[in-house]
Amino acid sequence: MPEPSDLMTLAEAGWDAPTTEALIHDLWALRQAMLDHAVALAPQIEAADAAHRPSAINLAHYLALRQVDLRDLQSRLAWIGVSSLGRSESHVLANLDKVLGLLHRLLGRSWSPLSDDEPVGFRRGAALQAQHAEALFGPPPAGRATRIMVTLPSEAAHDEGLVESLVAAGMDVARINCAHDGPVAWEAMAVSVRRAAAAAGRPVRVLMDVAGPKLRTGPVAEGPAVLHLKPRRDAWGRVTTPLQLGLCPRTALVPLPGAQASVGVDPAWLNGARPGDTLALTDTRGAHRVLTVEAVRPDGLRVSGAHSLYLDAEVRLHWQKGAARAGEATMLSGIPAQPGALHLARGDRLRLLAEGLGRPAEPGAPGRPAEIACTLPEVLAQVQAGQRIWFDDGHIGGVVRVASARALEVEITDVPDSGAKLAADKGINLPDTLLDLPALTAQDLEDLATVARCADLVGLSFAQSAADVRTLRARLAALGAPALGLVLKVETRRGFAQLPEMLLAAMAGPAAGVMIARGDLAVECGYERLAEVQEEILWACEAAHLPVVWATQVLENLAKTGAPSRAEITDAAMGERAECVMLNKGPHIVEAIQLLDDILHRMQAHQAKKRPLLRALRAWGAADA
Repeated sequence: MPEPSDLMTLAEAGWDAPTTEALIHDLWALRQAMLDHAVALAPQIEAADAAHRPSAINLAHYLALRQVDLRDLQSRLAWIGVSSLGRSESHVLANLDKVLGLLHRLLGRSWSPLSDDEPVGFRRGAALQAQHAEALFGPPPAGRATRIMVTLPSEAAHDEGLVESLVAAGMDVARINCAHDGPVAWEAMAVSVRRAAAAAGRPVRVLMDVAGPKLRTGPVAEGPAVLHLKPRRDAWGRVTTPLQLGLCPRTALVPLPGAQASVGVDPAWLNGARPGDTLALTDTRGAHRVLTVEAVRPDGLRVSGAHSLYLDAEVRLHWQKGAARAGEATMLSGIPAQPGALHLARGDRLRLLAEGLGRPAEPGAPGRPAEIACTLPEVLAQVQAGQRIWFDDGHIGGVVRVASARALEVEITDVPDSGAKLAADKGINLPDTLLDLPALTAQDLEDLATVARCADLVGLSFAQSAADVRTLRARLAALGAPALGLVLKVETRRGFAQLPEMLLAAMAGPAAGVMIARGDLAVECGYERLAEVQEEILWACEAAHLPVVWATQVLENLAKTGAPSRAEITDAAMGERAECVMLNKGPHIVEAIQLLDDILHRMQAHQAKKRPLLRALRAWGAADA
């Protein structure tokens, strides 16, 4: 290696000294702005936990760095051949100082490391990132730095075998969603996770999400009690599998094995039935149908048919000639009402109410628009005409045309050409409205008692301000759990805008991280902006050395249907840049965990955060060339 005195100056290399002088001037100004910003944030930095204080300073430096459009500066630095500051999130000041040192030496000037600021260097930044991830999620599994989080289904409260299979497949963090089930089920899930982890000989942490002030649609009037059954047909319309209907005594109506649905009938009417007997009916459309008894069981009959049919409580079943009770009839019972839903088309009007039962539009001139209530009526007074509104994870969109504290009148503008159905308990997003809602609802405050007792981590849903974070911290301290790990769920535009302040507030505790809740975030910020928003969250969290959870719809098709899409494989691979990737529940969740584990193992050799790792590409070896 040459000695420093042997390095060529710019003049000797034939480079442009004035350009380098200008770069040094700009970098010194940038450096001073970074130091000034750290001074401005001194109260928040001092409030940070000792383990997070260097990271809080680095975050302050990064925020100042990103206040400037650096693209021209980066181009000039790249032309000189030094770092263009593009991968310095975890060690901002140290990286800038290295560039300044190189530029000074290229001009033939002396340079001494600036020790008064004690910046976080490259190695220390990476070490802090790993240290904080381990404090929150526990040690990483062998061979994989990115953890796998899995949302537990309700069955996990009583099915220990299911939990054991999730742990065996590679689950590192079990997520319990407090928007569903209840304290008894949550505690049972946590106990099962800890028992399965102990049996497997490795740690698995428990995250419990409090529901937060989620705005949803209210109840909708039920539809008619009509049952529609149809056989399965091939491409030529030939029946491959007849429809299967269970007929049970109405006094003991239970789902019959092998039946698509089961209904109640007169118990005496079932007596004497034999396989092969036939019965007739006229369904709700006036269509005549014949059904054949396939199986006689102690709990009822299973009958089959080759044609679709619609049943309600007015339909009568008649035994046909040859049956033991030929000619006798029975009425049906136990047919459930169809879930209520509003069908909305482009141009329709929808009234969002403070309370009441949702109902479809009434036809006629001028007609009465469809109506549905919302779960947080206090929101209505905060909305203004002209603002956008989205329903059901962005599947239905509209614009508020008339606003009052009692109701909003919405014009439906974004919906498929064929329209869409809006049911009860569907999310509502108001991306243009600055909602003033409490961080923790009354129910959340009650649920936190169970969280403090059972969980390792708590998820703060719809986190929107530093005050929200401090409110949760204070509540946990009052419950005797001040050290509980905290995960900020960023899922609103306001939460994204307030992210730096929330990160600094979260760093007051010993363990904290961020979940990129991409479902609501995409609706709030717009799908077209989601890619850049999630990148900016990743960068800010890397500057704060805080771990990130890559969440929402990762390998969703695989978990639900057993077959992944090409797009979601790529998405799962991108999750390697986070410290944890979250999977949602589904019948094929074990296969999803196994595939994600394999993808993360592979991608670890190619990517570290946003820095590509240039391992040898064996597929393109010298022999192949």
